[in-house]
Amino acid sequence: MIASPWGPLAVSDAHVHFFSRNFFSSLAAQKPGMTIESIGQTLGWPVPGDDPATLAAAWVAELDRHGVNRAALIASAPGDEHSVEAAVAAYPRRFFGYAMINPLAQDAVARVQGALDRNRLHGVCLFPAMHRYPINGEAASAILDVIHATRPHTIVFVHCGALSVGVRDKLGLPSLFDLRYSNPVDLHAVALRYPQLRFVIPHFGAGYFREALMVADLCSNVYLDTSSSNRWMQYDPALLDLRTVFRRTLDLLGPRRLLFGTDSSFFPRGWHAAIFESQAKAVYELGISGHDAALIFGGNLERLMGAAG
Repeated sequence: MIASPWGPLAVSDAHVHFFSRNFFSSLAAQKPGMTIESIGQTLGWPVPGDDPATLAAAWVAELDRHGVNRAALIASAPGDEHSVEAAVAAYPRRFFGYAMINPLAQDAVARVQGALDRNRLHGVCLFPAMHRYPINGEAASAILDVIHATRPHTIVFVHCGALSVGVRDKLGLPSLFDLRYSNPVDLHAVALRYPQLRFVIPHFGAGYFREALMVADLCSNVYLDTSSSNRWMQYDPALLDLRTVFRRTLDLLGPRRLLFGTDSSFFPRGWHAAIFESQAKAVYELGISGHDAALIFGGNLERLMGAAG
């Protein structure tokens, strides 16, 4: 439990990146002369060992330190779903798990099918702008068809809007993303086609707030996550602030379609408590009840993951 303006609050984080050793290996492979050790030195971060369960134990200790109940761990490189599976297997009562899938990879369908068959993960993450494909195209449909046929209540996380990966910038790695594939409107027909899947758009649409609200309003199986500092608000001509973003979302969708998240990722920073504090303050100032706050800050995630598991 975390101290909050409503009193002790059960908090579960819907958005935590799992930076495993495989994740760092995938970065090192992208630049000649770069090694895992040099990455750690450049970033000033401890690089995890080979066993993902050790990193999972560090996250459990971090969640305990802050009073967080559970967290959804995102595999942060395509092909690293086994690291998250190991974390979930080691601490099934503390973690939910997502695989990151690039539908353009030759083994993408097989990877998704394998992850579903092993039944250790709760969802799949898609990053259309990062991997440069349309969410309403054939490659993504092939992935969604497998998920829908195998486990139709699975959560499908679809990153929309502005996308930056700070660790890549710090390491001098190019980020050849394509924002043409980042509009939540492209998810509209997809969500209608797969009504049993639960689609999650992070960061309130990350600059496509209006579009994310439209799609979520039209499709009851679309949810928004609140994660990160939501720096995208600086792009909006309406000069939005966090309290206004929450108010407009709650007025339209109600409290059951929002998932609190931090976008935490690396040590030594660990769990990003300041994100929780700023979001809890904004929601409290709107006069939201303790019951509805409990849904936003953990209950909704627990409910969706329970259905997906």
